[in-house]
Amino acid sequence: MRAAVLHGTAGSLLLTGLVAAPAGGAPASPGPAGSAETRGAAVAAERAAAAGIRFGKCPKEEHLPSSLRCGTVTVPLDYALPDGKRIRLTVSRVRATGKDPHNAKHKVPRQGALVYNPGGPGASGMYFPLIGVLPQWKRIGAAYDLVGYAPRGVGRSAPLSCRDPKHPPKPLLQAPTVPSESFKKARIAEAKAYARGCARRSGSALRHYTSLNNARDLDVLRAALGERRLTFMGASYGTYFGSLYATLFPSHVRRMVLDSAVNPAPEKIWYRSNLDQSAAFEIRWADFRAWMARHDKVYGLGRTPEEVRRSYEKARARLAASPAGGKVGPAQLQSTFLQAGYYDDYWPQRALALSAYLKGDPKPLIQVAGPHPEAAAEQENANAVYTAVECNDAPWPTDWRTWDRDNTRLARLAPFETWDNVWMNLPCAYWSAPRQKPLDVRTAPGKLPPTLILAAERDAATPYEGAVELQRRLSGAVLVTEKGAGTHGIANGPNKCVNGYLDAYLLEGRLPVRSAACAPHREPVPQASDSRARGAKGARGTGSPKRPGAAKPVRRAP
Repeated sequence: MRAAVLHGTAGSLLLTGLVAAPAGGAPASPGPAGSAETRGAAVAAERAAAAGIRFGKCPKEEHLPSSLRCGTVTVPLDYALPDGKRIRLTVSRVRATGKDPHNAKHKVPRQGALVYNPGGPGASGMYFPLIGVLPQWKRIGAAYDLVGYAPRGVGRSAPLSCRDPKHPPKPLLQAPTVPSESFKKARIAEAKAYARGCARRSGSALRHYTSLNNARDLDVLRAALGERRLTFMGASYGTYFGSLYATLFPSHVRRMVLDSAVNPAPEKIWYRSNLDQSAAFEIRWADFRAWMARHDKVYGLGRTPEEVRRSYEKARARLAASPAGGKVGPAQLQSTFLQAGYYDDYWPQRALALSAYLKGDPKPLIQVAGPHPEAAAEQENANAVYTAVECNDAPWPTDWRTWDRDNTRLARLAPFETWDNVWMNLPCAYWSAPRQKPLDVRTAPGKLPPTLILAAERDAATPYEGAVELQRRLSGAVLVTEKGAGTHGIANGPNKCVNGYLDAYLLEGRLPVRSAACAPHREPVPQASDSRARGAKGARGTGSPKRPGAAKPVRRAP
């Protein structure tokens, strides 16, 4: 799945029906008693607590502004061997300001560090601390040190690579919704080659890039920051290893926000989770088409969702015959419209680009859907981490006939993303590293402090059922739902009601008794062609790759 991102729309507080959330107990040893990984995690955390993190000027390679301070934390590559090879994870921080944005004379008490993960797998949170300058984050930034980091494999944190980013493959322009047998064979060959590349470039270390180790790394980071208990906010995939952390280290949790939740049921990780995601994107694609139809006077794409679909298919056919600018074909069109399935604030620009293209002007479409060579290395790294973590985390079908049968059936009802999702994940069918058995996420009553789960009812990247399942498994968890909305990642977005619950929890430890619902945020305003000069909307603040748990804005060329 792909990564969620933080929004920049200010919101006021709306607090109703809140109760106090207890702080939690003293830390205890994680996981199954006596396991080698449990002992290794305890050793690593003890060492990290003693060493701390030396924050200083961020390295030039990070391309971070001077307002951020950076450091590293050392973790074992293999937690079963804490004295063996170790790797360094990069960390960024902005100190709590202590300034009340509504009362300059009032000093806000510091509550510790708030650690954030934006999802992926493969997303970096190194830019996260900059979010504190936005109006809706200032109260949180006053009380907390804002801490971001690059998980293992990401960026300069023991980076993974499955192919040479200096020699990327030629982009695939075609993306048939009913692929031919020859097309399938070509994609199978690409998947096998990609899996071999991952194994060849990483060797025996590849097996240690897992969600369980991401959870263990998070506890080492907690200790290195000097925090007895962790305050954590995870989005998209970050909710999955956040839930693993809650299962392994329940008494180490202070407060935890899980935004746009991955379904943690072991049988869903990760093959069936991707099937569910493909089905959900078809629903969200219908929502987008309905919005374009309501604004037919602006875009001229059709007065009904079906007419809009025909306009989209007309563009696909035209691009298949002659890619726009020689670099935007059906695959790039599908990818850029998939992004709109994650974030409805992309809708006006995507609709405008499609409208302009069908009227004879391909420039807006090339602008939003064309390749970005300058990001090739970052994208290759993100895709490598995504693939390694998901392939390592759980068993996958190894017989192509299973993939073909399941997705052929699904594509009859949900053609929009199904096959594209297959090609993204197919290397897992030919993976050489050992597969893990997913942890049964579950906490006993009273063992975990109350946690906050946020979810949009029509989220496609992490379907809403996952949030319901996560609440069922985390004892005392509270679910806040944005009804009728589908944006992926809703914390401190445009919904003031959602933001009120978030602030109340992080700043005061208050939560609804069991659940709460917020009305949807306003739909985006259509963008007329004369506003095109505003330019394409760039990637969001945390910028990142993909999916379960996440999102799919960044695509890997097969």
